[in-house]
Amino acid sequence: MTTEALQTALEAEHAAVWLYALLGARVSASTEAELHTALTSAYVAHRARRDTLSALVLDDGAEPVAAAASYVAPTPLTTSDEVRAAAATAEGDAAATYGFLVASTSGERRRTAVAALRDAAVRGLGFGGVAEDLPGGD
Repeated sequence: MTTEALQTALEAEHAAVWLYALLGARVSASTEAELHTALTSAYVAHRARRDTLSALVLDDGAEPVAAAASYVAPTPLTTSDEVRAAAATAEGDAAATYGFLVASTSGERRRTAVAALRDAAVRGLGFGGVAEDLPGGD
């Protein structure tokens, strides 16, 4: 199950990297510097997570799943608010994926998944996402 969960998370990271490249192209670095910086930071973080997951899958002796040939872009993406909403949704999706990975791993891999979950949740809040309780957190 661990390799399957890693592959699922890797698929999600491929999609996130693609999405953040798209979102970054929709925002002006000069007129919306703060949003552009946040999108660039998210892009870099998701690329790093993707690379980490690929290495873990290889460590398991499996072939990392490749990025899809194409993805469906959220629409519309014409305003900064729409770009922020798409980024917040992407981070919520990433957090959910890493929640599954937390449940499917142990030891150092679980710590890596917890860090990624926390990172996605906090980044999502920065894009205007809503904090949600985690199961068992009460």
